[in-house]
Amino acid sequence: MKEATRWIWQHKEYPHFVYDSKKLERLIESISRKQGELKILSSIISNKALKLSQLNALESEILSSSAIEGEILDRASVKSSIKERLEIEVSYSYKKETKESNFVDILLDAQSNYADGLSLERLYRWHHKMFENHTSKLWQIEVGRFRNSGTMQIVSGVVGKQKVFYEAPPPTQLTKEMQLFLAWFNTTPPSLMKVTIAHLWFVIIHPFDDGNGRLTRIISDMVLAELEESQTTRLYSMSKSIHSSKKGYYKALEHTTGYIYKDSPLDIGYWCEWFLTTLHNALTEAIESIEYVVQKAIFWDNHKESAINKRQTKALNALLDKEIETLSTKRYIKMAQTSSATASRDIKNLLLLGCIKQVEGSSGRSVRYEVVLHKGEKDVIK
Repeated sequence: MKEATRWIWQHKEYPHFVYDSKKLERLIESISRKQGELKILSSIISNKALKLSQLNALESEILSSSAIEGEILDRASVKSSIKERLEIEVSYSYKKETKESNFVDILLDAQSNYADGLSLERLYRWHHKMFENHTSKLWQIEVGRFRNSGTMQIVSGVVGKQKVFYEAPPPTQLTKEMQLFLAWFNTTPPSLMKVTIAHLWFVIIHPFDDGNGRLTRIISDMVLAELEESQTTRLYSMSKSIHSSKKGYYKALEHTTGYIYKDSPLDIGYWCEWFLTTLHNALTEAIESIEYVVQKAIFWDNHKESAINKRQTKALNALLDKEIETLSTKRYIKMAQTSSATASRDIKNLLLLGCIKQVEGSSGRSVRYEVVLHKGEKDVIK
């Protein structure tokens, strides 16, 4: 292989990416079903539960996207910013703009104002906002504009034995590269393949000194928000799913951008399959989370007329929220700070009400109980 054509952007056919659409059909169909299922679930839960689910997903998205790049944000600041933007609560003491609040603003702008399209000015604005409140940098970077000097390489290993995993296009090509990308982006209808290719293509160009990964994931969210034409995107975190498979992420890029030689250098099939599988995982996790919220709401609705005291409520919520897997008399005594006789009486009452049932195979001093999600049914949280 000639060094002059090692990286994907160096081939004359670039950026005419190729992939076997037949191999992706079943995965794309499954993702579309998951998107529809999540949309239906979001329409049947209460507004309070919806806001809470959005809060958790946005929090995960912002924290995970930064964690992928090795930056740890302040969770409390992220949560406070999201709550304020979603009007979950207004904190009158919260006034200072931080890097965390800036990340929240950028993400919500992408998810809410996708119809505005993508432009250089918008990217510059996001990049400037991303770094304007950073108090420390390992090196000086160009903020709010493209990198303009040096070679952008992804390198790993000790000095003298370093490996170059990727080298991005030089600064002199960035204007042309981004013009091509933006023209394609703003004229291509939203689809699962658009988000898959957009994510990869922006990573290939790597136009900024820093923050490319975070901007890439924001652009992905923008496409998904337009595709779904709803607030569904705010209910799952693609970055969390990517972070959970970080090794897979870099492996997929290595198989695609030129580190690993291929007979067909513009074939992005490996990347497409990995990315779409990761999106599928993110949607599945979100659906399971919201189904749980629905089940919990149904549980308390079924028992709204039941005489359940504060001690019992605390124990049931611990089971429902999976703080504990099962309940025992000993654990109940400690949790409720009550006597053995009271604990036994409370547990017996919960059994009679159908709130809990004995774990199969447990008995005597080792008897344990699990919560019954649907009254009269066998479904339980374990």
